[in-house]
Amino acid sequence: MIYDQKSCDKSSIAMQEGETSAYKRVTKDELISMEKEELATERMEKIAHELKPSDISYVIGDSKFNYRVCGIMIHEGKILAMRDERSPYYYLPGGRVKIGETAERAIVREIYEELGITPRITRPLWLNQGFFTEDVDNLKYHELCVYFQLDISNTGLLGKGDKFIIRERHHTHEFEWLAFERLKNEYFYPIFLKTEIASLPDSFTIRTEFE
Repeated sequence: MIYDQKSCDKSSIAMQEGETSAYKRVTKDELISMEKEELATERMEKIAHELKPSDISYVIGDSKFNYRVCGIMIHEGKILAMRDERSPYYYLPGGRVKIGETAERAIVREIYEELGITPRITRPLWLNQGFFTEDVDNLKYHELCVYFQLDISNTGLLGKGDKFIIRERHHTHEFEWLAFERLKNEYFYPIFLKTEIASLPDSFTIRTEFE
């Protein structure tokens, strides 16, 4: 057999070019596959987001409807209030009810998310129909809020002190036990609690507040 260096070199070059072309084809196929996987993942995330229960809240023009729950935690003549970087005023722990969620489940969930504890519901106190203009976004609110008295014994919450900070995702919450007599002079919502916190209703009460 005669060894032909030129033929060998040509064959070698052809093989290298073939391998390079094959490599390019595989890489392109892999990229297409990756793009398909990314699109599929995005679609699944979108579907999951759409299926996730949403808050019962919507905006119509310059007005907004909210369905909320708030927790009333009392200790030695003080009520636990909070504020954060978005709100200059004090308000009660709690949040919006989600579609398909009971008010009872919502308050336990919200308190756990904000304070990291699982309270026991003592009883519902008020269903307040609130009509007000929010100081932060200036929208006109129509808000239904159920206020629950909560038992926080055996949760370790009192061990955090009179004033403490908890971070929830991207927000920093400042909590403080406010004496009842301080409320009338504080930037605090809801306004009706400034007077009624000292004498809780004997039974579940529906009330209306215009601010």
